[in-house]
Amino acid sequence: MAETKEDSKPVILTCAQPTGMLTLGNYLGAVRNWSTMLDEFECYFGIVDMHAITVPYVPAELRRNVLECIAQYVACGLDPDKCHQFVQSHVPGHTELAWILTCLTPIGELQRMTQFKEKIAKLGFKVEEDKEEDSPGEGLKFTHSGARAQATVNAGLLCYPVLMAADILIYNADRVPVGADQRQHLELCRDLAARFNNTYSDTFKIPEAYVPETGARIMSLTDPTRKMSKSDDNDRATLYILDEPDRILKKIGSAVTDSGSEIKADPEKPGVGNLLTIHSALSGTPIPSLEEKFSGQGYGAFKAEVGEVVVEALRPVREKYKELIADKAYLGEVLRNGAEAARRRANKIMRKVYRKVGFPDQAG
Repeated sequence: MAETKEDSKPVILTCAQPTGMLTLGNYLGAVRNWSTMLDEFECYFGIVDMHAITVPYVPAELRRNVLECIAQYVACGLDPDKCHQFVQSHVPGHTELAWILTCLTPIGELQRMTQFKEKIAKLGFKVEEDKEEDSPGEGLKFTHSGARAQATVNAGLLCYPVLMAADILIYNADRVPVGADQRQHLELCRDLAARFNNTYSDTFKIPEAYVPETGARIMSLTDPTRKMSKSDDNDRATLYILDEPDRILKKIGSAVTDSGSEIKADPEKPGVGNLLTIHSALSGTPIPSLEEKFSGQGYGAFKAEVGEVVVEALRPVREKYKELIADKAYLGEVLRNGAEAARRRANKIMRKVYRKVGFPDQAG
C-alpha cells in the first residue's frame, strides 16, 4: 500500500459518495484522470458515506455500495500502492472539524448554496427570501408544494457543505479536482479556511481548484443536451462501466441522433457529437479523423463501431472489477491502510486546530 511521504509532493484530495455503479461519464470525466495524478501528487481519495445519509437511504445498500465503489476505483486504475483510498466515517476528524467550522458559518450562507436549493426542491419545497428580513439570505422561507407532504429538510442537508469543506481542509490539500457543479462548494471551503486563519492564526492552506488537461463531458444518450447521470429515470440514457457488452451495444444502438445522416461534430447535432466524443475519448482517435472515416456512411455503421469501442475499452475494467469484488479481504485491507494514512495526516492537523480554538490537551 502507498506510504505517506508528507510534504514531499503536493496533496490532492477528491471525494465522492458511494452511489452505486460509475457511469461512463464518471469514468471519462473524472476517475480515469485521477489515475494520471498518482505520480505527481500525494493523493487521497475519500468515499464520503456520511454525506450519503443526508437523504433517505438503506443501510445495507450503503455498506455494499462502499465496497463496490472501492472495487470500481481500483479496477479503473487507482493503484492502492500509489494512493490512499479511505472511507470518510473511518476518520473521526472529519466530523470534529466540521463542527468547529459550522460554528464559523452563518446559516444564511448555507441556505444560499445552489445544491441545497436543488435538493430540497426534489423533496417538494420551494425557497423564497423573506423580504421583511434586514439581512439578505438570513430570512429564507421554505414553502411546500404538496408533492411530498411527509418530507422534511434535515440539518444535515443544510450543513453538508461545511462537512465537504472539512473533508478538504483536514488534509491541508493543495488542490481539489472539481466539476462546474462543485465550484460553489470549493469557494465556501476557501472562505472557511481564510475565516479560521483570520480568527485563530494561519492553520489551513487555501486549496486551489484542479482542472485536468484531459477529460470528456459525456452527455445523456436519450437527451444529449443533458449530462449523463446515474439518476436519470431512463436506463437507456446512461452507460455504466460495468454494463455487459450486449447492454452497451443496445444502448448505443438506440442513442438519439437526428433525422439527417451526416456524421460530424456540430452544435446542431448534439447526439452525433456525443457519440463522436465517446469514440474519441476511448479510442484516442481525433474527432476530425472520425468525421473523415465515417463520411458518407450511415448512423448504423457509426453506432456499431462506437459500441464496439466502448465494449473493448471497458472490458479490462469489468473483468478486474469482478475479480476484486470477489475478494472482500483485499478490499478491506485497501480501506484499512487508506484510513490509517488518512488518520495520520488528519490527526496532525486536528492537534493544531484543537490548540488554536482553546481545547485542552488530552491526557496521556
